[in-house]
Amino acid sequence: MRKKFSKKKGPRVFLILLRGKRKVALTQWHYLMYLFFFFIAASEVNSVLIIMHGFFSPQHRATFKFELEDEEKRKKLCEGIFKVLEKDITTSCQVTCLEALRILSRDKKILVPVTTKENMQMLIRLAKLDNSEDILEDVADFPVIVESLKCLCNIVFNSQMAQKLSLELNLAAMLCNLLRKCKDQQVISDIKCFDLRLLFLLSLLQTDIRSQLRYELQGLPLLTQALESAFSIKWADEYEAAIDHNGPPLSPQETDCAIEALKALFNVTVDSWNVHSESDSHQFRVMAAVLRYCLLTMGPTEDKTEELHSNAVNLLSNVPVSCLDVLISPLAQDEIAQEATTLDEPPQEAETGQDESREEEANLKYNTMVYNGMNMEAIRVLLDFMEKRIDKGSCYREGLTPVLSLLTECSRAHRNIRKFIKDQVLPPLRDVTNRPEVGSTVRNKLVRLMTHVDLGVKQIAAEFLFVLCKERVDSLLKYTGYGNAAGLLAARGLLAGGRGDHWYSDDEDTDTEEYKSAKPNINLITGHLEEPMPNPIDEMTEEQKEYEAMKLVNMLDKLSRCSLHYITLDSDGLERR
Repeated sequence: MRKKFSKKKGPRVFLILLRGKRKVALTQWHYLMYLFFFFIAASEVNSVLIIMHGFFSPQHRATFKFELEDEEKRKKLCEGIFKVLEKDITTSCQVTCLEALRILSRDKKILVPVTTKENMQMLIRLAKLDNSEDILEDVADFPVIVESLKCLCNIVFNSQMAQKLSLELNLAAMLCNLLRKCKDQQVISDIKCFDLRLLFLLSLLQTDIRSQLRYELQGLPLLTQALESAFSIKWADEYEAAIDHNGPPLSPQETDCAIEALKALFNVTVDSWNVHSESDSHQFRVMAAVLRYCLLTMGPTEDKTEELHSNAVNLLSNVPVSCLDVLISPLAQDEIAQEATTLDEPPQEAETGQDESREEEANLKYNTMVYNGMNMEAIRVLLDFMEKRIDKGSCYREGLTPVLSLLTECSRAHRNIRKFIKDQVLPPLRDVTNRPEVGSTVRNKLVRLMTHVDLGVKQIAAEFLFVLCKERVDSLLKYTGYGNAAGLLAARGLLAGGRGDHWYSDDEDTDTEEYKSAKPNINLITGHLEEPMPNPIDEMTEEQKEYEAMKLVNMLDKLSRCSLHYITLDSDGLERR
């Protein structure tokens, strides 16, 4: 049986049990509420602190599902926590109450009565968002600031009323002000991270805040500086960050900050395809340079690196295509000399076989990232990222289409990028014995996507290969076959051949001798070399030949008696009856 406590001794005895670290279930709300309000009324803040520690211990920090029958009790508990926060209490008590509020604020149903302007202002005050000081100096306040920002993130995400109050209280401007204070202070990375997360949530849930951030609050340079600060970038040129390939990977805190900044920047720049001023162009070029550094940076784990690069790809999709030339950079003089030595001279004999293999591997890796005197490391990373997403085999629309779209636009607008990508994806054909969709090369994988069930994935994969072929139909058919390309050609009215609308440089003859010799025997539909089929007539007798001839005459006679509709193709390659 549940032990009953007297009104006088009950709270004290229960408090002793909590101090003795006796486990208390999170759903025991009846006695919790009695104790909680008993000690609030008695102004015994330390006792309240012990109760919060007992019922919101570390085992409950991962709680996201709550019992439906305890909903009213949780609402009253939230109201009680705000009453405690109104009092002059210690920092540790504030942190404990805010941790409890953070857990409770995951429940959308209890936020309606507690999401008031006064409560939002209280959290804003605890997060130092209304502080007019230039810098944050009191280290003891940092945990309170972090927990307050976490609570605001949960409340804003789960409550439409909180979103409206955020607009009314001009929360975005306060967050930008706080971000300016801590942009150069590495010790408060948690504050910066949750500041950026809250900016992301506000710009995601309230479209009006996007334009406010972009133009009124100068969010583009501010968030770019926050991203630059997360990477600790040192500039080698106006639009080129110094890359240390032997440097350590990012810490988990730096990676989280960078990811939140990338997501916030995506919302701010979501409608930024056209650049109308020189200052905008400069800002986007700086951002593209930071994103290039991001692509060449590793996170603490492989999953975090992929998440970081995924958000960088999404943001690059918002950058005006005219600014994407920053992704490639001219080689320095010493790098040009290294390239000439690597490409034109045979490697010197190494002392051991192991040293020789290492040198060959390093030379191969270097050569695949250099093209026409330009550093293509970032483009190589994008290609590797694209191939990883293809190999996953799922979530193509969300995971693959952004990088394919980005590479397509880069290839269409920048000649060096297109030529480098074509060398990597569509190298000169030598072996044409297999179908284009059969194999493990990047070309084979992309051709398979041209017949994918998802229309969006199919279209962007075909468009990417079409652009690499300078939008020439005959060049595309050489690499994919007519059957795989029929959907794209029909949509563009190019079934009869020709080329697309965009202008490209003059064509170059890239056909190998092997392809030229096999070309007359290549099946244009399947796109591969087929062995000649035996002629069935050669093995027929004269009687069989006569029978088949009469059968054909009868079929033609039957067709002539039917109502036929003749279909031709017009000059645009479209069907015409």
